[in-house]
This record gives sequence, structure tokens and C-alpha cells, in this order.
Amino acid sequence: MDTEWRVGILFSRSGVTEVTESEHFFGTALAIEEINAAGGVLGKPIVPVAYDPGGDNAAYRELARKLLTDDDVNIIFGGSMSASRKAVLPIVERHDGLLFYPSMYEGFEYSENVVYTGATLNQNTFALAEYLLRTYGPRILFVGADYIYPRESNRVMRDVLEAKGGEIVSERYIPINATEDTLRSVISDILRLKPDAIFSTIIGRSAQKFYQMYAETGIDRAKVPIASLTMAETEIREIGAHLCTGHILSATYFQTVETAANDRFVSAFKARFGPEVTTSVWSQPAYVQVHLFARALARAGSLETHRISEEILAEEFLAPEGRLSFDADTRHLWLHPRIGVARADGLFDIAWQAPGPLRPDPYLAASRFEDVWLEA
Repeated sequence: MDTEWRVGILFSRSGVTEVTESEHFFGTALAIEEINAAGGVLGKPIVPVAYDPGGDNAAYRELARKLLTDDDVNIIFGGSMSASRKAVLPIVERHDGLLFYPSMYEGFEYSENVVYTGATLNQNTFALAEYLLRTYGPRILFVGADYIYPRESNRVMRDVLEAKGGEIVSERYIPINATEDTLRSVISDILRLKPDAIFSTIIGRSAQKFYQMYAETGIDRAKVPIASLTMAETEIREIGAHLCTGHILSATYFQTVETAANDRFVSAFKARFGPEVTTSVWSQPAYVQVHLFARALARAGSLETHRISEEILAEEFLAPEGRLSFDADTRHLWLHPRIGVARADGLFDIAWQAPGPLRPDPYLAASRFEDVWLEA
């Protein structure tokens, strides 16, 4: 153990979220390989112990326990859905581990045992609400998977839209593994209600099928798009880029971000995993958080949880999306809000981006729903 740094990796490479969580895994693996190729941390390599929970929350819980007890690991890079984070969190806290969580999420959580590196709602939802109202119109239809992240995202999105004069024409929740009949009934609602845009928080295979079925309706996506916080480049490739042109994603990272750091990241990612692959808001935060961890580890000199936790909050990093730093009060990152429009090659044209990193407000303590974000 004195010759290596053991860490746990807990992302699903099978199951309902296999596409997006595999992106988390690839970003994590690439960062570890880069760090080790450069000599490791303090001359020792990072050695991952990886498991695939298969998208099952009970498996997440048991595998987290195995990592923290049987495998003698106290640092875990893992979790994607909020449900899996919630399943793992009590185990991590009980065993005084440290979870690095890379997904966008609903906020309203704080734990000394978690480092949150994904976007909070004020870093993606607020700008999206303003963009939809200005570009498409006030009548928005909501559809989401029935678990905490979609419900909380929709609650906040509703408040923001209504504060700005928008109208929610329908709000509906469907199972994570929704049937085709269920999805067709959602399509029927859209055809009947004729909203100006759809805000979708459906995930995984159900989301991919929903986008395919939406294309079959013949609705002009340039005029009535599906807007999302999650439907990024990799899933669009799975669906078929020609079926997704015009759809909207609000995210802090796109492969088309024009920075030197992103050029290096995209080139390294393709060299490692194949020229046809794309980077995304799923792979980039996972990649970044490993590099942030390695920097903190170099200063801490040990894997002791509280030392790593303390050191990492002082870190800054020139990430592919831009320069990042932590808000020590909330344990979340300042990130770069952007809005992208899907194009025919499966990538996104960036239609708007913030002039600089935005402070996280996971508890919506300082954010005002009526703020005009697009004029920032």
C-alpha cells in the first residue's frame, strides 16, 4: 500500500444509464492514466478499484460498502443519478470516506464527505429558462423521470419560468424505464397541447427513445425543440444526430468549447477511446475531478479523508471548459454556464455562454428567479 494510491471507481457501464455513466468512467480513466504517465503523485501511481453497479441503487450501496471496508479504499469517484448518490451517501459518511460526484444535480445538499463537481441548478436552469422564453415562447411542457432530480429540476424551472411570465402547460412524470406506450402518450400530449418548447428530464434509454419518437412526429425542431440539462453529445450519437438537430442543451461544457485546454482534452480522449467518440458534460467533470484530487493529494501527502477534503477546496484548475475553483462554503465548483443547439454532426453550436465562471448556489439562497441571465 505504501507504493500506490488506491481509489474506488463506481460508475455503471451497464443498465439504464450505461451510455452517460460510461462517459464518467472514460473521463476518470483518462485522467488517472495521464497522471500516472507523468509520474503519479509524489512518485506513486493512482491505482483504481472499479465496479459496475449496473444502474441498481442497492448495488451502488453494497459496492460502496465493499470499497470502503473490504478493499481498503476511502476515496470514491462515482455516482451519477441523484438516486445513486443518495444510496451511497450514508455509507460514505458512516465509514468517513470521500465521494467525488461529477453529475449536474438538484442541489439542496451538503456533506463534508462529498466533493460536488457537477452543475447546480443556478448554473444551468436559470439561463435555459430565459433562453426558451426569448427564443421560442412562453408555453412550456414538462416531462421527467420519476425520481428526485427531475422533480426538483422541474420545481425550480417552474418557479423561474413563471417569475418571467412563462406558462407550464403540462407537467408529467414517467418511470425511468418507461414503455413505448407511455412515451407515445407523452407525444400525444405534445401534439394536443402544442407547447412552444418541451423541457425534458427523462434519462437513459427512455430519453433516447423519446427523442427518436419526437422526430417521427415531423414537428419542426427549430421551432419547437426539446430542451434538456442532460442530453449531450454521446447520447445524441446513439439516437442519431439527424434526429436531434435543433434540440437544446444547457450545460457547462460542450466538445465545441474553444479553449486550448479543451483541444488537448478532446485530442487525448479520441486518441485513447477512438476517433468516433465525443466528449461531453458527462466525461469532462469526471476527468477534471480526478486532476483536482491529484493536486490536493500532492499537498496532503496522504489519503486521509479530511486532509484531502481540506486541500481540494483551495484548488484551481484550467479545465477544458475554463478556469475552475471551489466555493469553500458549499463544496461546489464555480462553473461556466452555456446553452447549445444540436447540429447535424452531433455536436452543438454554442448559442450563449456566460462571460465567466458562475458561483454555485446549490441552496438558491442568493439567486433571484427574475434575474435576466442572458444579459450578464
